[in-house]
Amino acid sequence: MWQARIVSPRAFDKRNRPLGLVVTPGASADRDHATLVAIEEGIPDLPVVRLTLGTTSVPRAVDKIVEAGAELADKLGVGPHRIAYGGRSFGGRSCSVAVAEGMKASALVLLSYPLHPPGKPEKLRVDHFGDIAVPTLFLSGSKDPFGTPDEFAEHVPSIAGKTTVEWVTGNHSPKDNDTVVATVKHWLGY
Repeated sequence: MWQARIVSPRAFDKRNRPLGLVVTPGASADRDHATLVAIEEGIPDLPVVRLTLGTTSVPRAVDKIVEAGAELADKLGVGPHRIAYGGRSFGGRSCSVAVAEGMKASALVLLSYPLHPPGKPEKLRVDHFGDIAVPTLFLSGSKDPFGTPDEFAEHVPSIAGKTTVEWVTGNHSPKDNDTVVATVKHWLGY
């Protein structure tokens, strides 16, 4: 049986860790998705903005993410390079596209990243990976039909920034939010 564990090293220490986090839901969810709420509540020392995207258009989602990140950086009085971004599925994908297109960021936290639609491995969503140069955490269910461990092993190395891939028990919607939060918190240096 698959055992969830935290083995990855921290990507950040207290001096360089992100000072804010913008998290986004999957395409059919909103800011109150249980995993996003768990992240906000589970990392109380990190200011978190849970953002509803309200669109399935990546360009429109990117615009909302860029705006939310700029507002958070301004509110915290920090540079945009001290804000991390991420989310579940479509939300995380949109954050990764925003960073690939030049949005300043300290890190990406990609939960249940959709490498491809289920059953369609030829329709990859990785063309932008080579333009990502920030530390990136991928955290998915070990039986996620949107990307297998072997597929992640094949495509994640094209990211220029340091990457960490972690697996938890479950499919595209892992239920173990405690492990998800502990992994994200540890990796971010909190």
